[in-house]
Amino acid sequence: MAKSKSTLFWLAALAGMFVLGALSQGSGFIEELLYYREDIVYLTQQHLMLSAISGGLAIIIAIPLGIWLSRPQRRNIAEGVMQILNIGTTVPTLAVLALSMSLLGIGSTPAIFALCIATLLPIVRNTYVGLLDVPAYLKEAANGMGMTPSQILFRVEIPNALFVMFAGIRTALTINVGTVPLAFLIGGGGLGELIFTGIDLDEMSMLLAGAIPTALLAILVDASVGGAAYAFVPRGVNPLRATL
Repeated sequence: MAKSKSTLFWLAALAGMFVLGALSQGSGFIEELLYYREDIVYLTQQHLMLSAISGGLAIIIAIPLGIWLSRPQRRNIAEGVMQILNIGTTVPTLAVLALSMSLLGIGSTPAIFALCIATLLPIVRNTYVGLLDVPAYLKEAANGMGMTPSQILFRVEIPNALFVMFAGIRTALTINVGTVPLAFLIGGGGLGELIFTGIDLDEMSMLLAGAIPTALLAILVDASVGGAAYAFVPRGVNPLRATL
């Protein structure tokens, strides 16, 4: 039943895309977008570079930090650290970009720094919460088998927390891709160049030439991380596989 519903959904989506494509072709909208195809290709590469570097740095920083905070002797400071990281999320991204520009100048470097800061919290929190939610009896059993704390962490805790950790990475990277256009405002490049220039010139086709690829990239990143979670999270603790 679930499989038939999924098939119907994708058939409806394909039919909808076909209808939209036919309407766009008839109105000349596709030709207007294709006028910017060279800009789209070049700026998409910049967009992906900014997102990949800032997102990769955020993962490298956030996962070890979440693991470090989840240890029993540091749980009393965990919430305080989370509130500090929360500044990067609660403060508008444009303000974070402006602050980073005042420290690092203009260009891709301050943009990467600001995007990394804005991406940290979901990954740290999900890593921390995922590790705390590992059932105590599993850790007790591992301890009873003579495992060291590091063995318990890497063989028991992280595999059981992996699905929650991937959820944080998925959320963070999707938001990151959608936020990268703001980097253009401090000279960072990316598809924001088409979006904001289109707004300034009141050129809807130019605006959409930047907005549509940005939306498609966000969907692609979300689907890719979801696919990675499906592939790498062990079957026993993967709700997506458990229903099959």
